[in-house]
Amino acid sequence: MFTIEHEFDASVVTLVDEGAAPLKEDVAINIFDDCVTVEQYDPRRDETLRVTLSFNQLRDLQAALNLPEGSYRLPRK
Repeated sequence: MFTIEHEFDASVVTLVDEGAAPLKEDVAINIFDDCVTVEQYDPRRDETLRVTLSFNQLRDLQAALNLPEGSYRLPRK
């Protein structure tokens, strides 16, 4: 399951883990004008961890999901 919310400075997609236990914490993806952040609460550390991706990195990740093992460089627009 996921939700989509449009806030003042970002669109936020929240991914909710469903199914058999053990379930993982929700993942929040914040889409800003210049970057994307991925956040997830870590109960072992009692803090929210954040990774920031540029749109180029996000595009590379999207391409990597459908490619075999190897090293790649996508042409930049």
